[in-house]
Amino acid sequence: MKALVIGGDGYCGWATALHLSNKGYEVAILDSLARRHWDDKLGAQTLTPIASIQKRIQRWYELTGKKIELFIGDITNYDFLIKACRKFEPESIVHFGEQRSAPYSMIDREHAVFTQVNNVVGTLNILYAIKEEFPDSHLVKLGTMGEYGTPNIDIEEGYIEIEHNGRKDILPYPKQPGSFYHLSKVHDSHNIHFACKVWGIRATDLNQGIVYGVLTEETGMDELLINRLDYDGVFGTALNRFCIQATIGHPLTVYGSGGQTRGLLDIRDTVRCMELAIANPAEAGKFRVFNQFTELFSINDLAHMVQKAGATMGLKVEVKTIENPRVELEEHYFNAKNTKLLDLGLQPHYLSDSLLDSLLNFANKYRDRVDLEQVLPKVSWRR
Repeated sequence: MKALVIGGDGYCGWATALHLSNKGYEVAILDSLARRHWDDKLGAQTLTPIASIQKRIQRWYELTGKKIELFIGDITNYDFLIKACRKFEPESIVHFGEQRSAPYSMIDREHAVFTQVNNVVGTLNILYAIKEEFPDSHLVKLGTMGEYGTPNIDIEEGYIEIEHNGRKDILPYPKQPGSFYHLSKVHDSHNIHFACKVWGIRATDLNQGIVYGVLTEETGMDELLINRLDYDGVFGTALNRFCIQATIGHPLTVYGSGGQTRGLLDIRDTVRCMELAIANPAEAGKFRVFNQFTELFSINDLAHMVQKAGATMGLKVEVKTIENPRVELEEHYFNAKNTKLLDLGLQPHYLSDSLLDSLLNFANKYRDRVDLEQVLPKVSWRR
């Protein structure tokens, strides 16, 4: 099968492109390389050294003999997008190609507008490309668990059965996004759902939790294939930040009370989920939603796990609470369903088994690259 990975130079996209190629798929990467540009503008860099996309692809070919085609351009440019699709003729379109940071979208008006335009228009262009010339292609779109927010009821996988005034219906699960980024993902979901209904296209929305880890089978094959490890206050995750802080002797900075609970998964499970979604496509006209995570943790849980793992490395790790720069519930009910990918055969990796190898060892190896100016949050939701 031919799989076009949009955003294939990014964290999840790069690992997925290599995994699919390794599994025998014919793969092309389409990317604007904007993620690297945003790092430069913010003065932040991934902890791990990242080679150019051309060098990465070349090294993959040298190691495996498998070619990955490359298209460099912006999916908000429909002319570029449709020409790339015509040349490659994808059977599956894996869409990671969005601005994916909540803090980035909350910096100011300019960043909020950019995030919404980039994400919503890019996805709309993909939907039109499928409708007009590739109607049998299956869109596998990266969503986010952040679309749901933190409701005081169980979170279902995309849909919920409602009874109101004596009548029942199955409706899209209510969305309570927490940033302009998360709002853009909600708009994407609505647009994809509508396109499936009126045009008969097929799509799977993967509402992904927070991803951790550097290693997959493929990215661990060579230093030039290494994946990102972002820890800064804009693109970094709390778990990444804690691991970097632990290795440099900085207190782990828990936002507020630390009761915020989220779904998490290993990057090895991300690539496997993508493979499962592609291998088991949605039916024509169906908008399918999977919740893509394997475990639930609070921020306090993560801090204490890093503290414990750090102790095995001889690190003295302190945990410290700081003022929360976000507007969010810090103590809340959170119970999300995640059975559909497990039913397709996902065999999860667990954080307790992989924290050292997937994160702390990398953080320690590259700790000389840590920029102390990037360790603390710089963006406030209240500005």
